Amino acid sequence: QVQLVESGGGLVQAGGSLRLSCVASGTDFSIPTMGWYRQAPGKRRELVATMSNLRAATYADSVKGRFTISRDNAKKTVTLRMNRLKPEDTGVYYCKAEATYSDSLVYDYWGQGTQVTVQG
Repeated sequence: QVQLVESGGGLVQAGGSLRLSCVASGTDFSIPTMGWYRQAPGKRRELVATMSNLRAATYADSVKGRFTISRDNAKKTVTLRMNRLKPEDTGVYYCKAEATYSDSLVYDYWGQGTQVTVQG
């Protein structure tokens, strides 16, 4: 079992910045991919950014050039730096870890979510 604890988020004016962090805990697992998803009211959850353990990053088109994802594999953390925030970035941001164990199967774990509100 992997536990994900998120921190960061909050209320910011349009054009501002926020940083989200997520740390994974548990035993005997590796995490090929960690990342962030978000869900706005009335909308489906969508990918924001993910990063592999080799630090290959994927971004949603809507955040490219504004958001930066990073990982510390040793500390099992993933961080999302969000710059030039827009009101449409508002939503609940979830950390996700795709973890594997000795069985080599992939298991998805989610954090509890953290609210990001951007006022225009």
